[in-house]
Order: sequence, then C-alpha cells, then structure tokens
Amino acid sequence: MLSAEILDAVKTYTAHMKNDVTLVLQAGEHEKRAELVTFLSDFVSASEHLHFDIRDTEGQLRSPLSFMLEVDGLANGIQFSGIPGGHEFNSLVLAVLHSSGTALKLDDGIQQFIRRIDEPLKFEIFVSLSCHNCPDVVQALNQFATLNPNISSEMIDGGLYPELIEGRNIQGVPSVFLNGEVFANGKVDTAQLLDKLSALNPQLVDAESSNHNPLPTQDVTVIGGGPAGVAAAIYAARKGIKVTLIADRMGGQVKDTQGIENLISVPKTTGTELTGALQTHMNDYDITLKEHIRVDTIENGTIKTLTLSSGEKIATRALIIATGAKWRELGVTGEKENIGNGVAYCPHCDGPFFKNKDVAVIGGGNSGIEAALDLAGIVKSVTVLEFAPALRADQILVDQATARENINIISNAATQRIIADNGKVCALEYEDRNSHALHSVELSGVFVQIGLIPNSDFLQGMLETSPYGEVIINERNETSAPGIFACGDVTTVPYKQIVIAMGEGSKAALSAFDYLLKQG
Repeated sequence: MLSAEILDAVKTYTAHMKNDVTLVLQAGEHEKRAELVTFLSDFVSASEHLHFDIRDTEGQLRSPLSFMLEVDGLANGIQFSGIPGGHEFNSLVLAVLHSSGTALKLDDGIQQFIRRIDEPLKFEIFVSLSCHNCPDVVQALNQFATLNPNISSEMIDGGLYPELIEGRNIQGVPSVFLNGEVFANGKVDTAQLLDKLSALNPQLVDAESSNHNPLPTQDVTVIGGGPAGVAAAIYAARKGIKVTLIADRMGGQVKDTQGIENLISVPKTTGTELTGALQTHMNDYDITLKEHIRVDTIENGTIKTLTLSSGEKIATRALIIATGAKWRELGVTGEKENIGNGVAYCPHCDGPFFKNKDVAVIGGGNSGIEAALDLAGIVKSVTVLEFAPALRADQILVDQATARENINIISNAATQRIIADNGKVCALEYEDRNSHALHSVELSGVFVQIGLIPNSDFLQGMLETSPYGEVIINERNETSAPGIFACGDVTTVPYKQIVIAMGEGSKAALSAFDYLLKQG
C-alpha cells in the first residue's frame, strides 16, 4: 500500500530512533481492516525499531480500525482510529519519532506547563484526511501525550465513523473533544490549545518556573512568524546582533494558503511549502525562536519588557511588530454558536462534510468567489451573498462563478443571522439592502469569507492605529513609539501581499538596526 518512495522516506526518518515502538492494532473485523493491516505492516517494515502486533486490548481501543503506540511495552497515550494517510501520515511519523526519543519542538516553558498537569485529559480529534489544518492539532496533542502520562490523544477519521459524527453533531474539522465534551472546533493552533488548557488550569502557569533561565537582553525581538516576521528576523540576525522571534505559529496566514503563484521567482508553491522554506532559511541564523507562544503585554521604555503567555519575560532594546491579520467574523447571531456545526471558515477543510447539500458563502471578494468555486464541485448548490452592489473579486473569477449552474450570486445582501435546529445550521437570514426586505435561505452550511482584521488588540493604547486597527507606520516602518517598528499586514501599508510583507519586514529590520546604532 505504501509506495517504495514513501517507505524510503520513512527509513530515512526512522534511521536514528532511540527506542523501539510497537503499533498495536485492536483485534476484530471491519471492511477496511485489511487495508489498515497492509498499511501498518508496510510502515513497520521501514525500520528494525518498529513492530506490529494485533491483540485484544481489553477496551483500550475504540474499534478494529484503532491502533495505539507502545514504547517498551507500555502504551504512551497516542492512538489512531482510522488509516492515517493523506495529511495525517506525517502525524503518524512524528508520533513514532517523538515516542522513540526524538526531541520535541516545543519551548521549554510549554513543556514544563504540560508536565505539571496532574488530572486525566482524554483528547479525541475528529479529522478529515483532506484537511490541511487537522494535522497541526493532532500533532500538538500527540506531543502533549508524549510529555505527560495523564494525557491521551486519539485521531479519529470522521469518514469511517459516520454514526459517531452524527451522534456528536460534528459538521466541521478539526473537532476536538476533551473528556467527552467539546473543547475546540475549526482551525486551531498549538498556542490556542495552550490558552484553553491554561484557562482550565490557571494555577499551572508558573511565571517563576518559566523564567528559571531567562534570555539576556535582546537587541531586536520580532513578534510574528509570517513572511514579514521571518524576513525581519533574518535581516536583523545578519547584522550579528541578538535576535528573538516570538510566534503563536510559524507561517501565519500563509500556512492556510493552498496555492501561491505570485511570489516573484517562485512560479508556484503552497502555503505549507513556503512556511517550511521560511523556517529552514531562518534556521541558518542564530535566532532564538519562541513558538506557540503569544505576547500578552509590553512594557514600553528604553528597554521594552515583553510578558509571554508562558509567563516568561523578555527584555529587548528594539521591537518589531509583524503579527499579521486574521479572518474577519460576521458578528451576527448564530455565528460563534455554530462554529463546527455548520459555520466554517475553511472551504477546503470542511467542504466535504456538505457533499450534495446547500451552502452559502458570505463575501464576494477573491477569497469568497474562490471558496464558491471550490465548493461547487462538492455541494449541491452555493449561494454567494455580497454586501456591496457588485462582486469585488477579479473578473476572471467572477466569470468562472457565473458560468457555474450551481452557484447563485446575491448582491446588496446583509446577513442578519444564522439559524440552527437541533444543533445544526439549517438556514440563513439576510436583508435586501435596497428594499430592506428579509429573506431566508435554507441550507446546511455557511462559509464566512469577508476579509481580514489586523492582529493588533494587544497594542491598543500603546501605538497609534488606524480606524481599522492597523498600526500606523511611516516609510521607515517606525511607529508612534520610539524603538518599536511594524511591518506586514498588521500595518497601514497598502496591498496585503506576501512579497510586500517580506520587503516590509526586511525594511523594518534595517530601520531597527539603524535605531540601535544611534542609541549606542
């Protein structure tokens, strides 16, 4: 089942395993079982440190399509219910490597927090193998399980457990349950998972412990791990100064972009590939990376003091803000209440859950029309609701959308509320902005695609911002506060493009270095 090329890759990955790992499959029968047995048999053939066993686990595993990882004969809390192919294949490889002793790529402060959890946490992550956001969640929770025996993590392929999906009213992935209750829905990163765990266990956030080995005062600290932030960090590090980059997740918005064809000199790439390339390039320099961590507060002054979500404090002479932007929410009744139950923001991830159903896309810009075209090949019909009198997308996209028989476009439509029945979206109500008449559309899903808002909330009151929340900068990327610079989508710079963000990040670093020289 696994190609020779894939097996060769697994052999390379597992060449330096420190401990033996056994994949234990639950005994029993299932129509997909033979496929899973072949998959696992092929997988373990790649290394003498990998083993495969079939036995009755006495209730430890969900079904005959479930297997768990054992290290030295002991289960380590990581389970897979389904065949982890597609995007989840990497989740299996990383789970094996981490279980065998490969170092985790988690900040020491995060690892300390996870190890302090002293109550049982059973995570279930419902995924789709076509979802590019799901592996991030699976891999994060698998690492948590590796660190702490009180934590278990189970990946569940929703396509193989339709009754379970129906019983839990799941309409989007990833959908995370903790001890049987909903914990997180939709796109969620490691930093957000940690925030949720911190909220449940505030007593475990130990600032004193997180600062047991503090960094010396940094010359430049960059907040943000997207194209602007990475460019800023690299340009600063090339000056031979002390640089730290803090990011809740590397790549930022770019990581969610499927196809990129306008990055000059790179004819075609994907968000995942570009994120990997950014991190690889950054690894060539002496840059301290604090990943999966947020900056909670900034104390301004000649030396700026940053307090991180881990409790750690970092002092820095200059600061570069490159926190980017996030998807804008509708802000209507029924939106937040139904995220994961019919309201979604990623058509690529959640579209398959609405096969042969009626859905709506809110937004007539490029992202909205691209989402409509993506969904049109899966769902029964797509209704595009645009607030303005006309679509704002590029004409080539508009032409494609109008040519599709199952795409209906409604302009001058103001979404009023999203209606649900028995925990699932069933309709959407909008107002005709010309006649002010209310209309209702029966549907099963709503995909929100109405643009971005800057990630600048934590800066309010410290830096001057535009009415839209963008950090105001001059041509040298200077903000209203001395020693604080900003770049990329969080700023007032026009045209939010990857190539522009990279240039702005580089410029911000050069300006910061010039500032440091003048400070002496």
